[in-house]
Amino acid sequence: MDKLLYGTAYYDEYLPYDRIDADVAMMTAARHTVVRIAESTWSTLEPQPGVFDFTHVDRAIDAMEAAGIDVIVGTPTYAVPAWLVASHPDVIAETQAGPGRYGVRQNMDIVNPAYRFYGERVIRTLLEHTAHRRNVIGFQIDNETKHYGSASPDLQRAFVKHLRQEFDGDLVALNQAFGLDYWSNRIDAWEDFPDVRGTINASLAGAFETFRRGLVDEFLGWQAGIVREYARDDQFVTQNFDFDWAPGWSYGLQPSVNHFTAASTVSLAGTDIYHPTQSRLTGREIAFGGDMTRSIKHGANYLVLETQAQGQMGWLPFPGQLRLQAYSHLASGALGVMYWHWHSIHNSFETYWKGLLSHDFEPNPTYLESGVIGAEWEEHAASLTGLHKANRVAVMVSNESLTALEWSTIETGFINGVFGTSIGYNDVLRWVYDALFDLNVEIDFVPVDAENLADYAMVLTPALYVTPEATLERLAQYVHDGGHLVSTFRLGVTNEHVKVWHDRAPHALTEVFGMTYNQFTRPDGARLALAGELTSAGEHPEALHLLELLDAAEGTQVLATYDHPAWGSYAAITRNAVGTGTATYLGTMTTPEVLRDVLALTLRGAGAWEWPQELATTAAGASAPGVRVRRGTNGRGNAVVYLLNYSPTTATLAAPVSGTSVLADGATVTQGDELTIAPWDLVILES
Repeated sequence: MDKLLYGTAYYDEYLPYDRIDADVAMMTAARHTVVRIAESTWSTLEPQPGVFDFTHVDRAIDAMEAAGIDVIVGTPTYAVPAWLVASHPDVIAETQAGPGRYGVRQNMDIVNPAYRFYGERVIRTLLEHTAHRRNVIGFQIDNETKHYGSASPDLQRAFVKHLRQEFDGDLVALNQAFGLDYWSNRIDAWEDFPDVRGTINASLAGAFETFRRGLVDEFLGWQAGIVREYARDDQFVTQNFDFDWAPGWSYGLQPSVNHFTAASTVSLAGTDIYHPTQSRLTGREIAFGGDMTRSIKHGANYLVLETQAQGQMGWLPFPGQLRLQAYSHLASGALGVMYWHWHSIHNSFETYWKGLLSHDFEPNPTYLESGVIGAEWEEHAASLTGLHKANRVAVMVSNESLTALEWSTIETGFINGVFGTSIGYNDVLRWVYDALFDLNVEIDFVPVDAENLADYAMVLTPALYVTPEATLERLAQYVHDGGHLVSTFRLGVTNEHVKVWHDRAPHALTEVFGMTYNQFTRPDGARLALAGELTSAGEHPEALHLLELLDAAEGTQVLATYDHPAWGSYAAITRNAVGTGTATYLGTMTTPEVLRDVLALTLRGAGAWEWPQELATTAAGASAPGVRVRRGTNGRGNAVVYLLNYSPTTATLAAPVSGTSVLADGATVTQGDELTIAPWDLVILES
């Protein structure tokens, strides 16, 4: 695309009075180029079965076309109308908590035949009505799609059929793979297969969760297939992928969707990214969401279909932050940004999840700042579009490990809540990602079955608990071939059926890491005694959440041992040279400072740390600790470097590269020149 997409979700249906002309005039003044419509309005589009009303859709498309604004049409299937539930109550998902009730969105059984029948009808009717429109540039299928915890009888029957196919009808093999002899969970006839909601078996529960994630792929593929029957060749098909919300915002692997497989159903990946602002704006969540969404389509540009404008309480951006956030998305490879949403809703659930306009519809500082962004993007589109990245560091992620570590938690070994609460997989993933982000190291994400590890100088595997044999073999070969591997505790504990390996840990990688262990425990006050190149991180920092008691082989470098009266003879962090490659292992969760130092050591050895150290936050401090670097090659083949100041203070630093300052009228900057970046501001250098 030769321009940036910039705009909002727009719902003429929700407005308290007719003001579409005024809204379009305000959008045009702010240089907005696109709106997203229809994806949550099934009951308005089809108020009664088979009775369709496209008044609001037509008004929006007509008004936007007259103003030169593009439109993305969403299929409305993620919020079902009351008449459908009244006629077919089973369209509402039955979950672990029992039968669902009408009212909330995203509570459907996505395999329910009635839901599919009526869903297909509304999709086809909507596409017939809109696909030919000149300013309709693409279609969003459903929204933030998941399996919604559905465990309906229909879905469980499909799961049993899936297992019969996977195990070729062999119940002996299934019982052996899942260890179902334990507590008489053995299944000796397919017709006796129990309701999986009662299982205590992590293998069976993990298989069910993997199956449900696969249903999301099938559902999106089904919708995309219908849409493509109507879409023109120049119209894209996208989906709004979201992330884990455990911290209260978007940050972490999505538990209910395998983004890597689901992304194959669409031509353009879309995402929503929500994050704290004000003094808590760090850029981490924006970068994580962008890196993941870019990675699931093999480095292709993606569209931010939703992010906050004013957002929820406490997220009203400081002056300059809306602009910094918008550029942060571009710096990760986005081809555009769209806010949720244009105006603030005057009633119901999201009354105070505020849009770009407040409830009075008057221009406000956030709206006016969006106009600054729109004007700059219009002027500098050639420098900002088509950013391509060639990162040298990859983080391997696993939905299966995420699920398994809810059943066998890191700190208790039991289901979360049985013997207390525990950190989870995403906590470890965020710990690793935060450290890389703070070191100004950009990454790609790869799945456990990735075969392109040789493309990267360094690969990290946070809490890769469920690890198929083939993945372990690839990781070992990667190191033998000169790669640099960094792994954390809980690596390679089980096979793909969540069955613990019965040899020395970590399975198949003891030689690569030059260590083994067969006992682990909680810290009980343990700290770390750092050694060698890690001593700069401080005296005896904490060991957190879990200790794996590592026995290092002769010749393996011990970077830290445990400072503890009982565990002082064991290694906590090791590093082993294998030919020209290295394998580093963290047997415990460390402070952020220690982790950054471990990663910096490996990055230097791998030749993968390409920015001056003074731009990074390290244990030794930094001259510009709030500045983060993102880079790539733009659509016209020029190198582009973003210097983003996530700080309330002015940053002064040496320019890391030479180039023209895109947002400063093309001023020439020479590498080493002193740059001053205002609070919550940025500099873009194009070489």
